[in-house]
Amino acid sequence: MTSILLLGLFIGMQHALEADHLAAVSAIAARQKTVRRIVAHGAVWGLGHTLTLMAVAGGAVVLGVAINPDLSAALETAVGVMLVGLGAHLIYRLIRDRIHFHMHRHGDVTHFHAHAHAGETEDHARSDHDHEHPEGFPVKTLLVGLMHGLAGSAALLVLTASTVESAGLGFAYIVLFGMGSIAGMAALSMVIAVPLAYSARVLTWANRAVQGGVGAATMALGLYVVYENAAVYLASYLAA
Repeated sequence: MTSILLLGLFIGMQHALEADHLAAVSAIAARQKTVRRIVAHGAVWGLGHTLTLMAVAGGAVVLGVAINPDLSAALETAVGVMLVGLGAHLIYRLIRDRIHFHMHRHGDVTHFHAHAHAGETEDHARSDHDHEHPEGFPVKTLLVGLMHGLAGSAALLVLTASTVESAGLGFAYIVLFGMGSIAGMAALSMVIAVPLAYSARVLTWANRAVQGGVGAATMALGLYVVYENAAVYLASYLAA
């Protein structure tokens, strides 16, 4: 039993590294400028992912029911649409806000500050700005994680059913799988944070390039996910 539960933990860590998960978190993290905030977003994504897995896949294991394949395909398609939206929004914000980074002073404290030029028509003076530093709970990231967990519940249910022999052990497997996904995404976010935080502090053009690349890659992956699931659904429909 211990080996099975540890397997769930490690598979959950590996699961967090899947391309669509990485793309979604990267698109969200690209707007953040500190390592702490980027890692926090990764962990919150993992939390949302885990909550849905526990509710849907865990509930299905306990009740002994299956998830309809057509519903699973529809949810995967919705994830693809979500990825396209995340990537497009990142590029839109990048173009609209024309963000640059510069030294900024609060009294005797100097730090780097991201400042938008949306709507400005004159040259911008690098002086003090009145601005806020939002540190609230990242609800958007939680919702993205919840959606990913919902879409992945069917595959996890099949994996769990083929691995364990009892409902209790199956639910514990899913819980540890979810914990592994939190740890895996938090660790991965630290890797993501290095180029984002460094470019935000040193090179405005590099940060813009990173954000633009993340946005384009996220949109491309989202379109591929939508196409792949649409093709599978169409083939199933024609076969029927």
